[in-house]
Amino acid sequence: MTIRILVVDDSPFMRKSLQKMLEEAPDLRVVATARDGIDALEKIAEHKPDIVTLDIEMPRMDGLTCLKRIMAEHPLPVLMVSSLTQEGAQATLDALSMGALDFIPKESGYASVSIMQIQHDLQEKVRRLATSPRFHKAPHSPPTAPQHLAPTHQASAKPLAPAKAMIHPGTGLASSPQAELLIIGSSTGGPKALQDILPTLPADLPVPCLIVQHMPSTFTKPFADRLDGLCQVHVKEAEQGEPLKAGTVYIAPGGIHMTYGARGPKGCIELSPEPVSSLHRPSVDVLFLSVAELFRGQVLAGILTGMGSDGAKGMEQLKKKGAHTLAEAEESCVVYGMPRAAVERGCVDLTTPLADIPGHLRRHFRV
Repeated sequence: MTIRILVVDDSPFMRKSLQKMLEEAPDLRVVATARDGIDALEKIAEHKPDIVTLDIEMPRMDGLTCLKRIMAEHPLPVLMVSSLTQEGAQATLDALSMGALDFIPKESGYASVSIMQIQHDLQEKVRRLATSPRFHKAPHSPPTAPQHLAPTHQASAKPLAPAKAMIHPGTGLASSPQAELLIIGSSTGGPKALQDILPTLPADLPVPCLIVQHMPSTFTKPFADRLDGLCQVHVKEAEQGEPLKAGTVYIAPGGIHMTYGARGPKGCIELSPEPVSSLHRPSVDVLFLSVAELFRGQVLAGILTGMGSDGAKGMEQLKKKGAHTLAEAEESCVVYGMPRAAVERGCVDLTTPLADIPGHLRRHFRV
């Protein structure tokens, strides 16, 4: 299968660079390029691409305006090309809220030593997003639940085969013993998923919540601040050594690992560059494994949409220690990679669509 791509950027150099990097893969073909949003909408109607890479800052019609039009008129996967500046972070978070599936950094160093990694990431994201369950439903599969902020009270969990996961009768997620710590890992599609889940949690959530979302360091504080403005719980970027408090959500800073520390009544945040060999920093596995090793109470661990397998190894260890575990179902994932890896390890109690996760959390914590 050849994936058809539209590249949108006001810079001729960027258009050519992106096209060259993409077309070095035999399964990727740039069917057209566009210099601004108006040009992009015309090219989408003409060429009907499978996916669009979209710049943000452009003349005539900027990327966010174009994205809004794409989602309304020609819904299809969009990968934003974003600068890593503070302004770029805010605009990219806006784009993810409006329907873009993911982003890649727009670096002046496309001719630098990092070109091979940039090219690999670009090609892999285009492949995964172009076939995202969000836009491509498998035959006979149930429709994706609507993405909204209100909790869903219908139990529509998708049960797993007994050989693959331990299923509790009824809701599928044990309410007893009640967890004393909530931990979540996510990647591609995670910002929107977390924006759907966290605002449903009440201010009196009885536990701290630790979250690893794969993001650059310039993005995590604006992301935490944005969530804090939407949520009843307090959301913040985690800081070294701070004590954990109930009703507070801690977002791991980009570029450094967040782990659980055993100091204080409920524990504390520990930040470290180690292990430097980790594929992701922050890493879901690094957080989950630290909780499995040091936390002495009951844990509820969740894995949401994302590419790769980060978190599966850590969740397996948590399950061996008796943790409650859940994973986002394929039908609502932007990319069913991380949840699939956990399910395949047989360490997931419940797999459920995104829209039903808030209801399961509220029932478990009795809030």
